[in-house]
Formats: sequence, structure tokens, C-alpha cells
Amino acid sequence: MTFKVRLTDEARDDLRRLYRFLAERDIPAAERALESIERHLDFLRHSPFSCRKVGDSSLIRELVIPFGGAGYVALFSIDDRRTVTVAAFRHQREDDYH
Repeated sequence: MTFKVRLTDEARDDLRRLYRFLAERDIPAAERALESIERHLDFLRHSPFSCRKVGDSSLIRELVIPFGGAGYVALFSIDDRRTVTVAAFRHQREDDYH
């Protein structure tokens, strides 16, 4: 079964924020980070239930995206048998989702 992966406007804003932060220091690294995030989002198309649960819900989960010494985390929900919605992204060293 293949899931459609949607991003909320907030998740898209997070990606832009994370990209800008890294691009101010290293544009090639920022490009590689986005490529890594895209590859891992492709993983959600096939195996969203293998990601770690958030709280008591089995349908709210986090995808850990390794990159460099830390990486990123994507918060997503499994909406139905065909759709996954990414609500937010954050760097692993950030306190919480923004």
C-alpha cells in the first residue's frame, strides 16, 4: 500500500525556516539537508506505521531524519488508509515544533 504524503502550510514554512538557517552558513549543506528530508518523506509513502508514536495516539507519529551530527524530526498524522499529513518539522536540537 502506498500513502500520499501531504504537507501543511506550517510544515512548508518550517522547511523554509530550516533551509534559510542552514543556508546562511553553508548553501550546499542546506541543499543536502532538503534532499535528505525528501528521501525520508518518501519512506512515509510506504511505512508510516514504523515511525515512533507521539503520546497515546497510534495515528500521530514522528519521523526521525538523520543529517550530520543531529538531523530533523517530522511530526505527522496518518489520516486514513491512503493519506499521511506532515504538520511540522524541527531540528533535533530545537526545543519543540514551531
